Amino acid sequence: MQRIQSWEVSDAFWERVEPLVPVRERDPQKSYKRKVGGGRKPIPARRIFEAIIYVLRTGCQWKALPKERFGSPSAIHAHFMRWMRAGFFISLWRAGLAEYDEMEGIAWRWQSIDGAMVKAPLALEAVGRNPTDRGKKRGTKRHLLVDGRGVPLSLVVTGANRHDVTQLELVLEEIVIDRPTDIQQNLCADKAYDGQSALETIVSHGYIPHVKRRGEETQEKRSNPLWKARRWVVEASHSWFNRFRKILVRYEKYSDTYMALLHLAAAIIAYRKVGDIYG
Repeated sequence: MQRIQSWEVSDAFWERVEPLVPVRERDPQKSYKRKVGGGRKPIPARRIFEAIIYVLRTGCQWKALPKERFGSPSAIHAHFMRWMRAGFFISLWRAGLAEYDEMEGIAWRWQSIDGAMVKAPLALEAVGRNPTDRGKKRGTKRHLLVDGRGVPLSLVVTGANRHDVTQLELVLEEIVIDRPTDIQQNLCADKAYDGQSALETIVSHGYIPHVKRRGEETQEKRSNPLWKARRWVVEASHSWFNRFRKILVRYEKYSDTYMALLHLAAAIIAYRKVGDIYG
């Protein structure tokens, strides 16, 4: 099978995406008629989606999109904004999780939560001084909840100066697909989520808490070779997000556009668990 580029959209992936693409609504009271030779032909939806993937993967500016391949960069960005406002990207993430759950089953039993900081030199919203760099650089923090295989279930963005534990309840409440109630669920976290209040929050949301330092995990592995460390999968998931260069450093000024790109990355991660969407 021929392997395609990471930003190219395979037929198999497009079959999943196309039904969710927002259709531009027209005024039923108006009569629309295209003038002969007037204006440009609309950009096909598949090319628009591929252009958005190209930006997400390569990290290029919207205006730097190859015009000969995708058409007008400003038109592509306008479609991105319209699709974002229509909730397309989060819907695609939900659809990816639903298919992953149907094909393989979401690994609900062992979930993990953690935050990761990202530089955000141009951000105007959800931004703060990075406490790990003496507060010198502006940054954003991505708070992530994943299943036992690292597939993202919930995602919250704050300023880099917000402690992980302050977003614990919000992250647990923002899971984008319904949680089952008949499965025992464990939540793995590091010591950032320690403390009585955090443990009560975890338990109140129906989880068994497993809050450990990295050293504790290493020691437990030494004393019990059969013991399996599970918290690391959230760190692996953060590294998967970082492969999308547009979100590796946040240049988006506003939270909604940055979140749309994160939702698209989360959707791709989910879909890659159910099949080879890249050929």
